[in-house]
Amino acid sequence: MDRLIELLPDFWQAALETLYMTTFALAMAGVIGTVIGIGLYVTRPGGLMANRPLSILISFLVNFIRPIPFVIFIAVLQPFTRIVIGTGIGINAGAFAIGVAASFAIGRIVEQHLVSVSPGVIEAARSMGAGPWRILLTVAMPEALGPLILGYTFIVVALIDMTAMAGLVGGGGLGAFAQVYGFRQFEPVVMWAAIILIVVFVHLVQTFGTWLARRIMRR
Repeated sequence: MDRLIELLPDFWQAALETLYMTTFALAMAGVIGTVIGIGLYVTRPGGLMANRPLSILISFLVNFIRPIPFVIFIAVLQPFTRIVIGTGIGINAGAFAIGVAASFAIGRIVEQHLVSVSPGVIEAARSMGAGPWRILLTVAMPEALGPLILGYTFIVVALIDMTAMAGLVGGGGLGAFAQVYGFRQFEPVVMWAAIILIVVFVHLVQTFGTWLARRIMRR
């Protein structure tokens, strides 16, 4: 316990780093992943803007990157991270790698929830003369919004987990704090303090996401 009290400034700094990396990665992956998911949805056979070659290309890219373990992906991405961020280490580099990896997971989640929208609703909009973009923005996306929020909530929880591995590139955060000051220095109290705070973050995110999704789906 004395060691934890001594490390409190570093502990709270690590907590802020975890929140920063999660927020940065979510903002980045949310935009890129949504675009990828919409691309998968509209270009699929029978989609609003069916384009078989483009659909195959996007799907191949997603299927190629998604299965790569993050601990390997974060190392493989380092040259690209240096080009974009200017460095391959640090919390910005870690957040960028997390954002890239999460983009493809979000893309698939967005596609799956858009595909689940009732075809009857889409056909009704088409019969009234609505164009592809209008159907997407005013019918498909609103209909899938509740489940999409649950999907994004799942991704945020995964992002918090991924920040722990960002310590491999000097990303910092609670995961790195637990490893450096807890596990490696045989300080279980320090390690469990970091673990408990991560669990609290995950619980708060899950609770808020579930509440928001329920409110939207009741409307």
